Amino acid sequence: MSDTRPTREPGKRTLLLWRHGQTAWNVERRFQGKTDIPLDDTGVAQAHRAARLLAGLRPTALLASPLRRAADTAQALADITGLPVQYDKDLIERDGGAWEGLTAREIRERYPEEHAAWQPPGGETSAQVAKRVGAALERALDDLPPTGRLVVASHGAALRLGMSHLLGLPEETWERLGGLSNCCWSVITEMRDGGWRLAEHNAGTLPEPVLGDDRTDNGA
Repeated sequence: MSDTRPTREPGKRTLLLWRHGQTAWNVERRFQGKTDIPLDDTGVAQAHRAARLLAGLRPTALLASPLRRAADTAQALADITGLPVQYDKDLIERDGGAWEGLTAREIRERYPEEHAAWQPPGGETSAQVAKRVGAALERALDDLPPTGRLVVASHGAALRLGMSHLLGLPEETWERLGGLSNCCWSVITEMRDGGWRLAEHNAGTLPEPVLGDDRTDNGA
């Protein structure tokens, strides 16, 4: 007997995960976490440049972390497309606990064991971030029409871990997925079986160092 169950057309819904523009703390290699740091002048320019490129993909919805660096990045795209920005607090960056505001060097020197395990004292675990951000992405996708294109403006570690959750990657492989540079994005498309495929990663610029609150860079 043949299987007559309906199948979903592959790649109809699209998710674009967009990291915020540069901040002064990125340049200083300070762990930002949930600290609400604004974009610097370079970050503002990056957001406007990237917004022009992303607008060409004709997004249908726009979601952002409420932290200023992500919210202002999203607003640059909203100004071009006319789409309203929705916010979800579960898209904020990893809680860095005692590490927030410290430079990469300070973290290595003061917390060598925690740095080796990449676990900030008093902060979130990678698994907690993946579950939190992944759930926010799943909620947003539930509301997305079959041919919708959702842009999510958020943070480096939050997006990498959230997409790992959405893609169903086991935790021991998460570090194999590289980090996102400022104002770059990843594209995730829907598969026929309802799962998700990583179509592009860290798109938007030529390869450059990733400065942010993520294990995959060379600092904090």
